[in-house]
Amino acid sequence: MMRSHRDFLMCSLAVAASLLLLQFGLITAAGGERADAAPETDETVFFAFDDHAIPWRDNLKVTLVQAEKHPENPVLRCGPPGSPDHGHAILYGSVMRIEGKFRMWYLGMFQRQLQRGQAPGWWRPMCYAESEDGVRWTKPELGLVDLNGNTRNNICLIESEPHSLSRVNDFLTVLHEPRDPDPSRRYKAAFIAHVPFEEVRGGRSRIGPDERRWGSFVCATSPDGLRWRVVGDRPANSGGERFEVSGLYRWGDFYYATGQLISPWTWLPDGRDVGRVMLTYRSSDFAHWSRAKAFSFARPGQTLAQPVDGQQTHMGAGLWNRGNVLVGLYGMWQDGPKEKPKGASHLWGTHIDLGLVVSNDGIHFREPIPDFKTIARGKQGEWDGIALLQGHAFVNVGHRTMIWYSHWDTGGSLEAMEIGLATLRRDGFGYLSRQVAEQDAHCITANLPACPRGYRLRVNVEGATAETPLMVELLDKLGRPLLQYAGENAARITESGVSCDVVWPGASQVSSPSNEVFALQLRFPAAGDVRLYAVYADCGKP
Repeated sequence: MMRSHRDFLMCSLAVAASLLLLQFGLITAAGGERADAAPETDETVFFAFDDHAIPWRDNLKVTLVQAEKHPENPVLRCGPPGSPDHGHAILYGSVMRIEGKFRMWYLGMFQRQLQRGQAPGWWRPMCYAESEDGVRWTKPELGLVDLNGNTRNNICLIESEPHSLSRVNDFLTVLHEPRDPDPSRRYKAAFIAHVPFEEVRGGRSRIGPDERRWGSFVCATSPDGLRWRVVGDRPANSGGERFEVSGLYRWGDFYYATGQLISPWTWLPDGRDVGRVMLTYRSSDFAHWSRAKAFSFARPGQTLAQPVDGQQTHMGAGLWNRGNVLVGLYGMWQDGPKEKPKGASHLWGTHIDLGLVVSNDGIHFREPIPDFKTIARGKQGEWDGIALLQGHAFVNVGHRTMIWYSHWDTGGSLEAMEIGLATLRRDGFGYLSRQVAEQDAHCITANLPACPRGYRLRVNVEGATAETPLMVELLDKLGRPLLQYAGENAARITESGVSCDVVWPGASQVSSPSNEVFALQLRFPAAGDVRLYAVYADCGKP
């Protein structure tokens, strides 16, 4: 029996939940199939805040949304004395959901006291945790690394030659590529190791002061995410400048590693000194990395003729690869006061919130609304009230987007340096709505390439009703209405939901034209309060 139009328009929770399985299986806009792509799926996401994906707008504005912090925060806490994360447990790391289980890689630290002038212990081990719901975490005894005379801990094993390359000291990112033909490379990682100069093979810093150790960018691979082997016998940046790597992802034909540098190791495009900014290196094989780098992102206040005092971009960005677009959070660093209490850390008073960034080419990033705080630090006295750290830690489950982050005590006391959770409506980072009341509005997406079987089209929308529907039409590649999908034949979205099918009047299935380039035009009614969060187009999934 043919389903009714209303049935088609109703948003299925089951469909929304199943989308979680798609997030690791997309074809990149840059043209190359990702090694972790799932078969039969090619989802394009048009986020409401992405002015490249939805460039044409009439009487519309973007409203970004602040994430809601979980009431049980912090959800992953430091361990007891003697454990690998007694000093801190911070999400300089990654969270992903694999085969129904949440998996977290994070950095621990043994001690609660820092020695002045040293990196924290010179080694912050890669720790591992698991969860069924993303809220309650367990730290399995992996039995891989000896600590305090036993291996009953959750430290991942990293092997290298020289040994110093395996001593993770700072930001860690894990990438999962289950379809890599080499089983030993199905997990990949990038991290910072502070390697003594005399142990660096292949070169040393060309620019900047001579330090006691090298800010090394190190890569490693693993068959299971627990047992790792460093790639090669030298840092990826051994032929160039210091680099504090903080991110890793695959985009088209390249792996990209993002991170931070500060003058004198980097500078603004016109040669002026700058504080921390986001830079990107690339590699086609995960073994050999470019010497040249891209200037990927800086806060607007850093680039002005008179820069905003103390404004910096902390540790690149924690990123989420959605196939045709990267979204993520970056550290909105603000220096503390110049006058500090006697004996205080040089970072005393530094504050960091987390802001939203987006990229459509995998190289250049921008803020949809500059200086908006997607996750703001807590109020004074709250557990996350000083500075926040972003991770590569985004997962869609059902109607929610889950985002993990951690707290940094910039005062140096290592207080409350643990991991929290924040959530949004699914893909609900921001929405489009009318600017001027009582007047209609519309937007037009970028063109979608031809799909042999046509697209399944869906919208993430709030406030649509039978009286105030969101109208969806299709335009040809020159912006002209496709008559069978426009005007009287337009689709009407009459209910709110995170995954509402676009169904054409009289159609027996959810589909768009086959083998035809087109764009979507979405019309907002003059009445009501329709809010559009995202548009989804699945190629080859009827």
